Amino acid sequence: MERQWWHNKVAYQIYPKSFYDSNGDGIGDIPGIIQKLDYLQYLGADILWISPVYQSPLADQGYDISDYYQIDPRFGTMEDMDRLIAEAKKRRMYILMDLVINHCSDEHEWFQKAMADPEGEYGNFFYLADQKDGRPCNWRSYFGGSVWEPLPGTDKQYLHMFHKKQPDLNWENPKLRQAVYENINWWLKKGVAGFRLDAIINIKKALPMVDYPADRPDGMVNPGVMLAHAEGIGDFLKEMRDETFKKYQAFTVGEVFNDKPGELEAFIGEDGYFSSMFDFNETIIGGSPNGWYDSRPVTAEDYKAGCFGAQEKIGKLGFYSNIIENHDEPRGVSHYLPEGQVCDTSKKMLAGLYFMLRGLPFIYQGQEIGMENVEFQSIDQVDDISSLEEYQVALDAGRSPEEALQAVKRYSRDNARTPMQWNDNLYAGFTTGTPWLRENPNYRTINVEAQIEQEDSVLQFYRSLIALRKDPEYEDSLIYGACIPYLREQKNLMAYLRKGEKQTLLVMGNFQKELQKVKLPGAYDLVLLNNMDELTEMDEEICLKGWQYLILKMKTE
Repeated sequence: MERQWWHNKVAYQIYPKSFYDSNGDGIGDIPGIIQKLDYLQYLGADILWISPVYQSPLADQGYDISDYYQIDPRFGTMEDMDRLIAEAKKRRMYILMDLVINHCSDEHEWFQKAMADPEGEYGNFFYLADQKDGRPCNWRSYFGGSVWEPLPGTDKQYLHMFHKKQPDLNWENPKLRQAVYENINWWLKKGVAGFRLDAIINIKKALPMVDYPADRPDGMVNPGVMLAHAEGIGDFLKEMRDETFKKYQAFTVGEVFNDKPGELEAFIGEDGYFSSMFDFNETIIGGSPNGWYDSRPVTAEDYKAGCFGAQEKIGKLGFYSNIIENHDEPRGVSHYLPEGQVCDTSKKMLAGLYFMLRGLPFIYQGQEIGMENVEFQSIDQVDDISSLEEYQVALDAGRSPEEALQAVKRYSRDNARTPMQWNDNLYAGFTTGTPWLRENPNYRTINVEAQIEQEDSVLQFYRSLIALRKDPEYEDSLIYGACIPYLREQKNLMAYLRKGEKQTLLVMGNFQKELQKVKLPGAYDLVLLNNMDELTEMDEEICLKGWQYLILKMKTE
């Protein structure tokens, strides 16, 4: 593999609206991010992915963009953005923008022009159909209901795979593609290091549009079924790479849920469309086509199988971007650890297991202090549009309001969007005003300020993980080495070797509260990391206490 500038970096995702509010209006902003750059440098983050700050009506929290060339006033100004890029550069940090190009906002100039003249140039920037002919297909929007919505003031209807205020862009139109590329290059010239590509597989539709067998009583079908039938997305992605990213050596990471067998090399191989793509193998475990109410908890064995399955799929082909949470998922410690077993020790174990897998580790804001799901008391406290839809899906399926709320509590995107917990002051130190979304009440015990002072905190453990991954002595194994499962059949043990040309490291975690014995593959030289103070050895075995995590440097032959 040709070595790239980003291979030994650590990425950190910022959800600006909830990160830090600099002006007391209850909404996080770009100046707030700038104020916290020294903290992020202290943590060890290098690449900062900034969720959307473009001009937007915020129907889907900024993923509905009304102007790709403007910063929304709620987040600051373009001058603030320029200053963020410059201040990050001073600290040898890199800024990634969120690239949302499957759809725009219905308030975007293009869509407004399409409404004014559906038969004109901009009508072809979207997917329009005559209303009199009925809905062209029975696809269900990701947020519920039909993907088709009447185009106001016309006899047309338009396609939206997400919210009705997010009309899909017609990538079959070369003029649309060129307009998108112009904007990408504009940002790259400005100095951003690259992009995270939102919902990118959706840009290619299965044409002509047809009905598929319904999977719910509403007579509609999950959009993933359509994506499985869509062919030719590589043509779009290759063109975009060559017209934009490649010219700037930009780092790109794709949000890709629906790649087909055999496509991985084309996506992130030596000459891939993207630098990397997220491993979502674990996030989809336990999901149900019926909705959140029907999903099941993730077990330790599920998680291990998901991680190892992804690692074996990619091999040395390229780099996945590894996560346990993001702005679209519940908090990782609440999702992957058993209920009632979420503690600092188990949080550290989960962090270490995902962090040392082969690939680029991404940390989502607050993850580094072990932020947890929030305890919603009623559906009225929920802001997220997908959560409100899933609540209704559960009610429609005959579940009680209490059962529907339980499902939302477990999986709501709002779990990750509560304000960042900086200290134990009012509103977790996020704002001097009233936060746009209520803070998690546990901020009094889980916050940055306390954990900086606490030597054995979750935050300090993350700093240790980052420092070890960046240590040049272990680059051979932790960055470029193979990831080989070890004792895979031992229940509730997740262990793997990171094997390079110069050394081999053994990474292992006891994924249960009960202790268990682990037979070592050989002798070891050093304990590189331990989330506990003690280590119990017995001949050729180690006795791992509940939730204990270790990294051992094995003796070379």
